[in-house]
Amino acid sequence: MNKRVSDKEPKPLSSQKDQYNIEQPLLHYQKKKWRMKNMSMRSQVYEWANLAPVGVTSTLRRTTADVPKALVANREYDLFIGGVGNNITKPAETTATQFIVIEDIACSATLSGAVQIRINTTDYFQNPDVTDMVGIPGLASPYPRGSSTTVFAAAVTTAATQITAENLLKSFDLYPDVYVLPGQTFQILYTPLAATAASTQVVSAFVKYTLYDGPDALIANKLLELGVTINPNNVDWYKRSLIEQQQRGAAAAAAAAAAAATNGGSA
Repeated sequence: MNKRVSDKEPKPLSSQKDQYNIEQPLLHYQKKKWRMKNMSMRSQVYEWANLAPVGVTSTLRRTTADVPKALVANREYDLFIGGVGNNITKPAETTATQFIVIEDIACSATLSGAVQIRINTTDYFQNPDVTDMVGIPGLASPYPRGSSTTVFAAAVTTAATQITAENLLKSFDLYPDVYVLPGQTFQILYTPLAATAASTQVVSAFVKYTLYDGPDALIANKLLELGVTINPNNVDWYKRSLIEQQQRGAAAAAAAAAAAATNGGSA
């Protein structure tokens, strides 16, 4: 039987796991307990699409029975809580012991769609004159890779249309990565510049990020102070540096103690 720890704060993202105590009886006088702990550093991906069950506009879980939902032109749709397509139950945010690095974003090239990152109330991508823009177009960062700018209905798809349809490759890389600091809220916004023309038109968007939790979040903040890029390799490098520093300190202390004992004995 799974028992949720009552004093554990709920995690902000649906992909993050709470801590559970798992008990399994062995004999009438024995019990063995396992504890599943949260991983402190993990890679996450989130895919959104304008798909939901018939009769509703959004859903918490995708199914094969979902149908496309209409989208309005020039409207921002929050991938997490936008009310259309697959959503989660609360805004995406970090706790005081979490650090997120957003590494990739992409969206469908159809509908002239674009994807934007918003940290609290600030949009990451802006025009050179610091005015608002819709974000990175799907033409520059298409999802999925190799998709076309045109959606062909199954009834009219022919060998000719398949040949003339282009296969888009990405020309944009999210570099440097975008950091979400502890206590911040972030949104991934999809904006179509044209409305969906048919009830069968499906668009999607994608975000990839790495979540650092607990001690790894502390290391991520330290790397940020040092001006070092935050990625799993550099976090592991910092851990090794701390261990080596402790080992050198312990060795130096042991050597000093041995020298003092030798000097004291000879005196």
